[in-house]
Amino acid sequence: MKILLVYPQNPETFWDFKYALKFISKKASSPPLGLLTVAAMLPEEWDKKLCDMTVSKLTDNDIRWADFVFISAMSIQQESANTVIERCRSLGVKTVAGGPLFSSNYQDFDDVDHLVLGEAEITLPLFLRDLENGVPQRIYKSDEKPDITTTPPPKWDLIKKKKYNSVAIQYTRGCPFNCDFCDVTQLFGHKLRSKNAGQVVDELENIYRSGWRGGVFFVDDNFIGNKKNLKENILPKIISWMRERKHPFVFNTQCSIDLADDVELIDMMVSAGFDTVFVGIETPEEDSLAECGKVQNRNRDLVECVKIIQRHGIQVQGGFILGFDSDKPNVFERMSEFIQKSGIVTAMVGLLKAPKGTELYKRLERENRLLKNWSGNNTDTEMDFIPKMDAEVLIEGYNEVIKTLYTPKNFYTRVKTLLRNYKPKRNSHPRLKFSDMKALVKSFWLIGVVGKGRTHYWKLLLWSMFRCPRSIPIAVTLAIYGFHFRKIYEVY
Repeated sequence: MKILLVYPQNPETFWDFKYALKFISKKASSPPLGLLTVAAMLPEEWDKKLCDMTVSKLTDNDIRWADFVFISAMSIQQESANTVIERCRSLGVKTVAGGPLFSSNYQDFDDVDHLVLGEAEITLPLFLRDLENGVPQRIYKSDEKPDITTTPPPKWDLIKKKKYNSVAIQYTRGCPFNCDFCDVTQLFGHKLRSKNAGQVVDELENIYRSGWRGGVFFVDDNFIGNKKNLKENILPKIISWMRERKHPFVFNTQCSIDLADDVELIDMMVSAGFDTVFVGIETPEEDSLAECGKVQNRNRDLVECVKIIQRHGIQVQGGFILGFDSDKPNVFERMSEFIQKSGIVTAMVGLLKAPKGTELYKRLERENRLLKNWSGNNTDTEMDFIPKMDAEVLIEGYNEVIKTLYTPKNFYTRVKTLLRNYKPKRNSHPRLKFSDMKALVKSFWLIGVVGKGRTHYWKLLLWSMFRCPRSIPIAVTLAIYGFHFRKIYEVY
């Protein structure tokens, strides 16, 4: 068999870092870990190629080469996925589709030949068995959750790693919380399943032996879902391995705000090499947190929680949502003030969306408030439900928040707020590469000379030089992020 694995194109979004990646001549933030793992589950003797459309074009010759085209996608990639399916159909090549987009909305894809839904460890072997016997079915799905200690390591030889800013690894699936707008538990369940420490270290070793040095993204939806296992088993092994290998990687991940409650855990993560976490903060409105079931964020000083994490050496990126039924008219001002005060430089503010199958979706369906505009992109301004707040007021307020956060003055003020509070480990010296120097020079020109926020850029560099010189690389990186965000949101 000849198998072509295709990852569809992403639209231009906050998180694609398209304009920032150009500074270091990279095409994408990280490779499609799911497809690389699926490739490792296919028979070893089969020929396999991967086309990540975020870094390279998919040609008709690529499609004609294949006996099957395997497609995996997220909701935000639906438009590109539909185009790939249509191209395969017109060229007479059969398609096999899975991943979050298809698992949640498989009824919308009549033109896909075979739908392998849910987690591949369960459903892919069923498809492969039937294919071998000449009787492949159209749909394979199961509510069973696999033991991921049996999951093979990804096939890194299928990608050109130099096109990416980081590579990825998965330690857990699932989340113990139940935020009503989130489809993680629908896809992976509440019970946290994890790989063992040996697997994690072996995967890091595989990445190391492939020649990679730099960023590694733990894609877990909540990395700290099982704090006890992290502290007793996983992190000690990573710390030891990183020390033996002279710290070749820098890690980032996603976690809940209750990380701030465990300083010992933060310190262990820093010792292991973590320097950034993404946290779903959502809103400063207590009533809105209660409405969406965000129990882990309630009854706490969220700004202080962020600052605790920063002070112990981890930067906090934040997700924020507008459009809850409980949002008050002043929510826009409150959110802008919160983000400025917290020093969260990378603040992704989006409008509330209702993914199919979530508790939010079910409630809005009962209330007859759903609209047929689901795109998966919470930074566009097209609502997929009827909000309680007047829609025009909501969208106008959202746009004002974005403008407030990403105008150069406010953005660079936020960078300084972070750097005043951020306390990285004294023995952490990031290795400067040629690409870093190239990014610095490009930033001088694109941000410091022709950029509309150039005065703020030079003030930040001078301030950093005298106040916290060790943080100059971080200041430059964040300035480049700001360039990207302003391009995405067209804020100047």
